[in-house]
Amino acid sequence: MNLSLKPWNTFAIEHTAARIICAENAADLLSAWQQATNENLPVLILGEGSNVLFLEDFSGAVLINRIKGIEVTEQVESWHLHVGAGENWHNLVKYTLDNGMPGLENLALIPGCAGSSPIQNIGAYGIELQRVCEYVDCIELATGEPVRLSAQQCRFGYRDSIFKNEYQDRYVIVAVGLKLMKAWQPILTYGDLTRLDPQTVTPIQVFDAVCHMRMTKLPDPKVNGNAGSFFKNPVVSRETADKLLASFPGAPHYPQANGSVKLAAGWLIDQCQLKGKSVGGAMVHRQQALVLINEDNATSEDVVALAHYIRHEVGNKFDVWLEPEVRFIGHKGEVSAVEAIA
Repeated sequence: MNLSLKPWNTFAIEHTAARIICAENAADLLSAWQQATNENLPVLILGEGSNVLFLEDFSGAVLINRIKGIEVTEQVESWHLHVGAGENWHNLVKYTLDNGMPGLENLALIPGCAGSSPIQNIGAYGIELQRVCEYVDCIELATGEPVRLSAQQCRFGYRDSIFKNEYQDRYVIVAVGLKLMKAWQPILTYGDLTRLDPQTVTPIQVFDAVCHMRMTKLPDPKVNGNAGSFFKNPVVSRETADKLLASFPGAPHYPQANGSVKLAAGWLIDQCQLKGKSVGGAMVHRQQALVLINEDNATSEDVVALAHYIRHEVGNKFDVWLEPEVRFIGHKGEVSAVEAIA
């Protein structure tokens, strides 16, 4: 049976899967995984499909993680949240602010579910998940054994974690533990946030500013399918950065603790004048060059060809080679996105 994956990926690319199952608890998720595995079917576990590009029809079972629930424990200096993996991330951000628990406001309007947030170590406007993550609860798929990883054990990096490496196909995330400090400190280092007064700003004002920036610069997936930021911001050596800055002194750059420098992928693409560039039905968004959109019934081949073109234009101009942030899914599972657009 070929079931449409179009509702299950925010790119709204038309491919199919042999089986699609929504699981509302860990037992159902584990049972569906074990049944598919016993039938030698490949398995893909998704939240809201907000960070994937299906390259072709998927020959196995797609399991939709819909484990819900938010539990809050209050301590003297902090709130501790235990969040089901299937909770919508933005709704969680709103929930915390509505209940007087700031700390997630910079991460407003990031698409996807809470359970996906540790995989990518999601981040925006100066904050990454690792800043507030206390633990991640998983289940080892082969044995059904529960495992709790501390934030340190998750090995968070820039858009990276243990869940994109050793744990990728062996564990499923069922809940995320967050710690929000009561002594709130606003992070106002990016975009419009720099105009806010750190002495008087409120968490709601930060939230509103982040939502405004995202809504004015980023396309609505309900109108134009997309997966948010398509490319990672490249992290390069100090030497590479200095060479680039000698020719382009205005280039945004962010020194990192290890001596490397993070560059702005959107700026690099924009300098190649690629906003509005299209291949087939896929297009570079006109307001934010970092986002590729499904402008007109794009195929996955259109998106890959456009990403390939962008990578080579930026590489040839700056000698910086972009890597996709989006996960590429082949007929049996995830494949190398870099190799796909090389």
